[in-house]
Amino acid sequence: MAEHVDVAVVGGGQAGLATAYHLRRAGLVPGREVVVLDAETRPGGAWQHMWEGLRLFSPSGYSSLPGWMMPRWDDEAGGLPTRDHVVDYLTRYEERYALDVRRSHRVSAVTRDGDGDRLRVRAGRLELDARHVVSTTGTWSQPFWPTYPGARDFRGRQLHASQYRRPEDLAGQRVVVVGGGNSGAQVLAELAEVADTTWVTSRPPRFLPDDVDGRALFAAATARVAALREGREHRGVGGLGDIVVVDGVRRARDRGHLRARPIFARLTATGVAWPDGSQVEADAIVWCTGFRPALRHLRTLGLHDRRGHVALEGTRVTAEPRLHLVGYGDWTGAASATLLGVGRSARDTAAEIIERLGR
Repeated sequence: MAEHVDVAVVGGGQAGLATAYHLRRAGLVPGREVVVLDAETRPGGAWQHMWEGLRLFSPSGYSSLPGWMMPRWDDEAGGLPTRDHVVDYLTRYEERYALDVRRSHRVSAVTRDGDGDRLRVRAGRLELDARHVVSTTGTWSQPFWPTYPGARDFRGRQLHASQYRRPEDLAGQRVVVVGGGNSGAQVLAELAEVADTTWVTSRPPRFLPDDVDGRALFAAATARVAALREGREHRGVGGLGDIVVVDGVRRARDRGHLRARPIFARLTATGVAWPDGSQVEADAIVWCTGFRPALRHLRTLGLHDRRGHVALEGTRVTAEPRLHLVGYGDWTGAASATLLGVGRSARDTAAEIIERLGR
């Protein structure tokens, strides 16, 4: 027998918590009227799986969810919070607002065979029939691996940034780091202290000025989305692909480690090779090549159009108005994949759901 709820939130990371917070604030009772299902065994979302040396791009005040500011983080690295600080904050945030997240429940499917006008959410033996579903599963569980000739021939180790944990695991090895974004720069910076590294990027890496951090990127992303919505051209501080010069990246740059080579043409049995015939030997390749939205649990709903996109009105799915997507990137709200940015999308989503519920 499926449990009836007003709202089912799929995912207990930052986007799920922000959405649950706004629904609770609007009067829905956590655990009864709004239920959050999370696949993890403990709080923290994807942050608990990121590499140990990760730093945020912004101070705590610009890295907070709605309602409660992240506690200040002060250290010699300029006050940019660590991975563990973020996990602790999300754990305490969940407790502070008694959001009653249910773990460990990995949602396998959302279907239209719920009772009446409800969607059915399946997670193993647990089933919910919800009047509205908010999917907040993010991208971490869907790493993107680009395809290059010879990938199967390479005899060394290949790992995605989602699998990388600490530089000591690759100490003393020859490592090729692929990717010119913030992840690639941060991983390369710490590996360069213990390994023989080669940095490879699809375009020359773009470093933001040393005094620019995630605050400027958030403002730029918000302005860009607003400009596109109004049909205006936007020119501002780079883009979200630009590299924020956190302390570790600054040290690596000053030591000359952050000199990138163009992307290679293929992998060999022992490394990578460029079109001009030059090669680099490698024991390991770390692919810092990004992620894709984790939406497999929605595949039975047939939401993608001919271009492979999911059409939205705000965060509401056009093809299924009982379903909202929160926190997957700019296409689901300006800077919605960030701690600070997701609050706005979560607020608007909760307000629309409350209105539709007639509450």
